[in-house]
Amino acid sequence: MATSIFVNIPTSDLDRSKAFYQGLGYRINPMFSDDNAACVVLDENVYFMVLTREFFQTFTAKQVTEPKTHAQALIALTCDSREEVDAVLAKGLDAGGSEPRPATDLGFMYTRDIEDPDGNILEFFFMEPAAVEKGPDAFLSEQGAGAAATGA
Repeated sequence: MATSIFVNIPTSDLDRSKAFYQGLGYRINPMFSDDNAACVVLDENVYFMVLTREFFQTFTAKQVTEPKTHAQALIALTCDSREEVDAVLAKGLDAGGSEPRPATDLGFMYTRDIEDPDGNILEFFFMEPAAVEKGPDAFLSEQGAGAAATGA
């Protein structure tokens, strides 16, 4: 069974959000976009539904948080290399995003965060294939770094 994921995120400026996500290299599916929402296609199974705050509110009775000041979710997306992480961050910064903290290099994983113009946080990361297969501690011990680098 194939599964798709649709991540709904609020925006205070739909046009600005569409420009930001297109600047990252994603496309907008116009068949599922209107004045209230934009369907951002990351790949054939992963989509962001960027919704105006008012429209987003219609899907929940809970208060919609303000992503500039409150974190509701951290959306992590894999990249094929450290260079790809850096390249996508450069695109995001050029498209109006901001980098809330310095890059993190744990030896087995390299990650950088970007906030879209509304403050929604995207984490782009690369993990060494051997660390995925064996686990971070085994990978680091083979590299001579030991478990201390993981914080364990």
